[in-house]
Amino acid sequence: MKEKTKVYFTKEITSASLVKIYEKLGIELKEPVAVKLHSGEEGNQNYLGPELMKDIIARVNGTVVECNTAYEGERNSTEKHNKLMTKHGWDKYYKVDIMDSEKPDKILEVPNGKVIKKNYVGKHLDNYNSMLVISHFKGHPMGGFGGALKQLSIGVASSAGKAYIHSAGRTTDMNDLWDDLPKQDSFIEAMADAASSVHNKFKGNIAYINIMKNISVDCDCCSEAEDPCMKDIGVLAGIDPVAIDKACLDLVYNSNDKGKEKLIKRIETRHGNHIIDSAYNLNVGNIEYKLINIDNI
Repeated sequence: MKEKTKVYFTKEITSASLVKIYEKLGIELKEPVAVKLHSGEEGNQNYLGPELMKDIIARVNGTVVECNTAYEGERNSTEKHNKLMTKHGWDKYYKVDIMDSEKPDKILEVPNGKVIKKNYVGKHLDNYNSMLVISHFKGHPMGGFGGALKQLSIGVASSAGKAYIHSAGRTTDMNDLWDDLPKQDSFIEAMADAASSVHNKFKGNIAYINIMKNISVDCDCCSEAEDPCMKDIGVLAGIDPVAIDKACLDLVYNSNDKGKEKLIKRIETRHGNHIIDSAYNLNVGNIEYKLINIDNI
């Protein structure tokens, strides 16, 4: 039986608390550091803005990285995406890199992938020695929920890679994607496959922070998202994406917040929990964890 993975928790959701909980991990990410986060779609009211991330990005001397989307909106081309990054204030404070702004994409092999055997990611991923994955934990229209594993997979994938994951390896063409989507479990398993390739690329030089704030059933990719259905819960940090996402799910399921039923329905109707088992079966991380509340230390 695997030893339980340590996941740290604080109820405090501030710029300073992100640094405090990161430092509990006892690691120093090697520069240059890619900070993968969600920059927020145009019109979305729930995304977490640059002010909250300011101290932690400075702490690791990181570059904010994103990739273009595979759907209509203001982030499906590099030109539009950069304009929105400016509008949302990201490049006011940080270096910003749209990682798939140059072709060809980088291909990460997924030799033990259940659904896909390769993962198309932004070419610029090779410019970094480590990665800090900051995830806004909330629901998602297609994946059920979005956390660290989704950030590793859909988040780091290029626009072609996003199409490849969503189609369970059928196509990299965005225009050919939405008319013939695969069975839901195949999509979830493809996400786990893709997540494993990015985690393994940076293994030993990757850390995760999940922020449970503005918890809506919808993702920050939605231009018209539902308002939050649950009260804010806190911040979690760890070096294991399976354990940190499992801990977030357990905090939702064990919450006394009546709004959780709406989020749980979104998660379960999309088979969202399946990504945990899928990633665990790929040896990405551990489903057994110990939650350490740093507010009590």
